[in-house]
Amino acid sequence: MSRSLKALVHVTRAVNAELFIYPTVFGPTAGCYNRLQQRRNYATKRIKVDNPVVEMDGDEMTRIIWTFIKEKLILPHVDVELMYFDLGLPYRDQTNDQVTVDSALATLKYNVAVKCATITPDEDRVEEFRLKKMWKSPNGTIRNILGGTVFREPILCKNIPRLVPGWTQPITIGRHAFGDQYRATDFVVNKPGKFRIVFAPADGSQAKEWDVFDFPSGGCGMGMYNTDDSISGFAHSCFQYSIQKRWPLYMSTKNTILKAYDGRFKDIFEDIFEKYYKEKFVKLNIWYEHRLIDDMVAQVLKSSGGFVWACKNYDGDVQSDILAQGFGSLGLMTSVLVCPDGKTIEAEAAHGTVTRHYREHQRGRHTSTNPIASIFAWTRGLEHRGKLDGNHDLIKFSQTLEKVCIETVENGVMTKDLAGCIHGLANCKINEHYVNTSDFLDTIKTNLDKALEKL
Repeated sequence: MSRSLKALVHVTRAVNAELFIYPTVFGPTAGCYNRLQQRRNYATKRIKVDNPVVEMDGDEMTRIIWTFIKEKLILPHVDVELMYFDLGLPYRDQTNDQVTVDSALATLKYNVAVKCATITPDEDRVEEFRLKKMWKSPNGTIRNILGGTVFREPILCKNIPRLVPGWTQPITIGRHAFGDQYRATDFVVNKPGKFRIVFAPADGSQAKEWDVFDFPSGGCGMGMYNTDDSISGFAHSCFQYSIQKRWPLYMSTKNTILKAYDGRFKDIFEDIFEKYYKEKFVKLNIWYEHRLIDDMVAQVLKSSGGFVWACKNYDGDVQSDILAQGFGSLGLMTSVLVCPDGKTIEAEAAHGTVTRHYREHQRGRHTSTNPIASIFAWTRGLEHRGKLDGNHDLIKFSQTLEKVCIETVENGVMTKDLAGCIHGLANCKINEHYVNTSDFLDTIKTNLDKALEKL
């Protein structure tokens, strides 16, 4: 057993799952802290934040962890007004998903949001929660309102081995956050018939029509789209991010098959690069290149990292999970939606609600659930709030909490998913190789308090 684990004081927190409810109305959650002094040193006083942050609560195990992070790691040190929106599935259903739309509009108003993982319902979830309908992905709804690009980047810990050992530097995926499959109209047909697509110009000119397929029997179809404005915003975000990181940028499509659709992405990227960014890239000795998606996937596996990979919406959804696992764990991946205005962001964890662990929690059993990505959702959001407000103390706090998370893992205290990367899941033993969720979070809290005392 490591020295860190031997020294760990175990705190058992029995939580009755029946008492875990989804609140329907919350005011600003800073509440009881507002009476505390606001001039402070890092260890004893809270950092005053001038402008609100939008908080989007979520579902299942991540919701429980989210509350701990907020109440034990954030609010004791940060005096911030949180504009709370309950995106838990029951309340989304109760409001006919209006709460999701409202949270996105609030993000546009206040420029910073932090989001907990949420359930996207399927048929089983509709039955489990007795939903009115199968609501769309809240992430998809939010991204379609905000637009922009989702940038996902691994959190690197020295002692966590990578499934792809050649990845010695991070790889950032820039995922287009609008349209394609995520705003598609799909359908099922049960008889022979013709599938056509019609475009009717708003100016009343001649409509255009395309024959897609003659169904000889039942089948399925889909119509999807994107816009030049959205693709252009995506391109600008990726080029600017590459300049910020001083890394080359690769854009991947399948334009050999989707000659018009994916070709539009390729053409817009090339045009914007030539007009606005080529000289800047040359000065930084970095480059932009378009590649076919299949070729790009192969090149990524052979690379050492250190580049930005611009992906269409669906490609980015899939490839970001592959990258996360290749670097060690889905629990070690940041995810930040950067809007076209350059100042509005939404930070979230890149993983789901950890349903399997939540079922164990409901049975009264301890879990070992990795909270690091959820913590980084808070820190990336607060750091951006600090940059917008010129609040250097808030930036320093956010960076310190991130550093504490990484150092805690590197010092041998971690959750089971990370221990499995080192020892193999079959060989991992509780309190020898890993700790449970509450113990890990308590250790983060202790280490954060110590780190803040030194600032």
